[in-house]
Amino acid sequence: MNPSKNSQQHSNEIKTLMILGASGDLTARLLLPGLASLISQGGAKGLELVGTGYDEWSQDKWREQVKKSFDASSGEDEAPTGNKAQHALDAMAKNSSYHQVDVTAEGALSTVLKSVKHPVAVYFALPPSITEKACDLLSADDLPEHTRFVMEKPFGSGPESARKLNKTLEMLLPENHIYRVDHFRGTGTVLNILGLRFANHFLEPVWNMRHIEKVEIFFDENITVEGRAGFYDSTGALRDMMQSHLLQIMAFIAMDEPATLDERDVRDRIAEVMRAAEVGPDYSKTTRRARYTAGQIGDRKVPNYVDEPGVDGKNNTETLAEIEVNINNSRWTGVPFILRSGKSLGKDKMEVIVAFKPIPHLPTGFTGTPTATRIRMGVGPAKLQLDIDVNGPGDIYSLDRAELKAELNDSNLLPYGEVLKAVLTDNAMFFVRGDTAVECWRIIEPVVKAWADNDVPLEDYPAGSNGPEDWETTREDTPL
Repeated sequence: MNPSKNSQQHSNEIKTLMILGASGDLTARLLLPGLASLISQGGAKGLELVGTGYDEWSQDKWREQVKKSFDASSGEDEAPTGNKAQHALDAMAKNSSYHQVDVTAEGALSTVLKSVKHPVAVYFALPPSITEKACDLLSADDLPEHTRFVMEKPFGSGPESARKLNKTLEMLLPENHIYRVDHFRGTGTVLNILGLRFANHFLEPVWNMRHIEKVEIFFDENITVEGRAGFYDSTGALRDMMQSHLLQIMAFIAMDEPATLDERDVRDRIAEVMRAAEVGPDYSKTTRRARYTAGQIGDRKVPNYVDEPGVDGKNNTETLAEIEVNINNSRWTGVPFILRSGKSLGKDKMEVIVAFKPIPHLPTGFTGTPTATRIRMGVGPAKLQLDIDVNGPGDIYSLDRAELKAELNDSNLLPYGEVLKAVLTDNAMFFVRGDTAVECWRIIEPVVKAWADNDVPLEDYPAGSNGPEDWETTREDTPL
């Protein structure tokens, strides 16, 4: 190995993870448990943790929160936490520090940045408006060499703000040091999709509009707003999930083969899909929205969404959203990509369903009604199912449905553990590039406007149900 190259790589290693918005729910509930799962797997060695927040927290209160979140992750992490890992977790919690900082005040963030070990990864666990103000106040001279920014979704609040934020960041950091988070498409999800797509010769010839009837991408959750109503009520299912997570998954399903798995090759292919994508202009037919009312999920009683603390019913915020996206290129024109996400539904369903067109002709003599071949890929947990028609059992001339199932490779890390691992190992392939972030907003912005103008009715559904009764979907399928 070239000694100088090894020395350069070592000098680029992140020494400090600084979380902006450290006293918030995202940090406690997702980010810190994700970090704990990474540490438990032997990652993040030598990393120091620094929290900053607007709240006046003592060092003891912050360290107690870190330990509490670390402990909470042990029940979700598949690998048991051994003595060595537990020692690393305890040491990080004990040595972590907290700074009360108003990141929108001139010079406040740059002062803290210069006080920590470098290089530093700065995680913006903040609302988009606060993130934009904080970045506006920084200059390139404020940032230590090899600084990386991790930008929590949503990136901006629309296409114009996303463009503006991109221009601000361009003055501060190179693009490959800006990590726009999309934890839904973690390492395992991405590689499972790419492996299925490009490692199987029988699929590529039929992976197009001549053979595929439609593609559905679900992210149905049985959780409610879980104490995040302040954020969620100003965002809704469309902006929370569609403009980032589900559009990105769509791009991996639809993209052409990249030359390599290098971040530039993969993200170029993603950008091509996004530039060709749009939602059909008759939004009353190509989009649907709904909001949950009181109901029951398992043994939990769920209140009406508008009665949740922090919710303003006048916002007409949707908790279930569906859009039909068209990809206008030679491979996919005419194939609807149906993206759907919602909360307080009866069961979790996080998967991609690729439905092939029905066969044009069945030889006389067979009985039974042939059903379209489908590929179902779960993204949490990672599973694959092929639904096909075969003969029997019983009458050999009768066609019956068969399900061929396989377990796919899955990560031992929590979703935000995967995010942090990619940041610390400088792997930008699993993050959203700046131009793609703008395109995602372009795709959904007309829908946002149509819904704000009430061009599409806001329906309702009882919490714990599968959604409005008149929504004819494949939601009745048993989740993978």
